[in-house]
Formats: sequence, C-alpha cells, structure tokens
Amino acid sequence: MGEMVSFQSNGGTTDAYLALPESGSGPGVIVVQEWWGLVGHIKNVVDRFAAAGFVALAPDFFHGARTDEPDEAMRLLMGLAMDQAAKDIAGAARYLNSRDEQIGKVGAVGFCMGGSLSLWSGALTDEVVVTSSFYPAVPWERMGVDWNRYAGKHAIFHCSEEDGTSQAPGIQAAKAAIEAAGGEVTLYDYPGSKHAFFNDERPEVYDAGNASDAWDRTLAVLQAHLDS
Repeated sequence: MGEMVSFQSNGGTTDAYLALPESGSGPGVIVVQEWWGLVGHIKNVVDRFAAAGFVALAPDFFHGARTDEPDEAMRLLMGLAMDQAAKDIAGAARYLNSRDEQIGKVGAVGFCMGGSLSLWSGALTDEVVVTSSFYPAVPWERMGVDWNRYAGKHAIFHCSEEDGTSQAPGIQAAKAAIEAAGGEVTLYDYPGSKHAFFNDERPEVYDAGNASDAWDRTLAVLQAHLDS
C-alpha cells in the first residue's frame, strides 16, 4: 500500500500517490491517470509497479476531482490546463529524482488521456527517458509538442483495435516525429481490443489477455532502460 504525498510544481504543490518497492529502492515511474482522475484503479497500478520493483508516483492532475461519469470526465479533460499539466509532469520527475529510494532513471506510463500525457513527458523534460503509452487520446496540437527531447529515448505504444490500431494518424504522426528527433519507437497492436482494455475495473472493455501482454511489455522496456 502506498501513501499520499505532495511535491513542488510551479511555485505551488501537487498531491500524488506514492508506492515504494519492498526492497526499499528502485527506478522511478510516473503513472498518469485516465480522465476519471486519481481513482482506485490508478492507485492499484501504482501498487503493482512498486511490487515489480519501482518507485511509483501518480500525480493528481485534476487536483482532487474524480468521477465515474463520462460526461463529467470529458468536462474535466477539457478543463485541464496543459501548461499546468506540463509543470506537474516535470515536477513529478524532479520529485522522484530527489527521493533517496529512487535509483536509476525515470520513466512514465499512462492510459487514455494519461497515455498522451505520459508520451508528452518525454518531450518535456530530460529526466524522463522512456515512456509507455496506452491508447493515447489527446490531440498533439493541444500540447504544442517539441519532440526534439526524444533523442536517445524510447517510447512504446499499446494500440487498441477500437482506436484504429497503430495505423491511426495520431500514432503514426507521433512515431514519425520521435524517430526524426533520434528516438526509438515500438508499436504494439492488440487484436479485438477496445479502448481502455487495461482497466480491470471496467468489465465492458477489460481484456485480461491483452492487458497481461501490455503489462509484461511495459515492465520489460522500463527494466531495460531505467536500471542503469
């Protein structure tokens, strides 16, 4: 079980859920929420990363707001200030690197809205060196992304069939931009999958087999790039 902490962000503070590995130390992972907010499912994912040996942190990008209603979730997403989200991501990376328990490097993993934000984190700060993006859903033009910081970094995408697979225009645009910047990209498709197939609290979309494959691939890329 983790705990709620606060870190500095743009002169203020942002709350986050933190979980530590049993060993007491490990590489850092920022876990970025879906549009529901910092709900129990995301905290469970943080706990799973800690059990796998990572110092895991999920910032509360909605600063206390959470919902299980799609209309309200859309309202929260549309009200998200991208400049503040960028500062929260950078602040989370600095916070992890400031903790004695965090050794190695920092990666970011996110889902839906968080899939886009986690991918964006690699373009925002040098401190995030690998990203794992599950069915990213925010248009890049809202973010004004400068992909040049992806030189020497690695990004993986987990693409649902419902969203158009890895051939979706947004996925292909991000892949081309990261590779042009000198980064490496791996795309994974999950046949028959719906959007949010990793969320085991949503039985209407959850796919246990595909979720397990995506989890194993995420752990593998994080362990390969963050341990040194």
